Amino acid sequence: MQIVNLYVNFELVKEVRKLEFYRSLFAKFYGELPAKVQYKYDYVLVIVRQAERIPIKFFKKLKDTNGIFEIRVEYASNTYRKFCCYDGNNVIVLFNSIHKKSAKTPPKEIKKAEKLKKAYFNEKENRSK
Repeated sequence: MQIVNLYVNFELVKEVRKLEFYRSLFAKFYGELPAKVQYKYDYVLVIVRQAERIPIKFFKKLKDTNGIFEIRVEYASNTYRKFCCYDGNNVIVLFNSIHKKSAKTPPKEIKKAEKLKKAYFNEKENRSK
């Protein structure tokens, strides 16, 4: 697992849920973002980790998917999405990200997230054997 240098020290935050960064997908995406967008991402990830109920503004289940959610980040007139899923009740596994350029989320990105989810759970099952 790759470590991402976030602006927030998560160890100081009371966690309701944990985030697991699957592969290095987030680190690559995050590293290419402008500093102000990274700061906003950090803010949203803190909310996702510590809020008892995550506001829909920041976290939403995608319709017609097999348990895929999106973490929603908006900065200025730009919209970013981080696809993820739950692993149990208090772990959120983060997958692919996009800089959203239209109102509709690209179906190929949702399919990619579903494939990554399947791969994650397959790898997890193989580790436990």
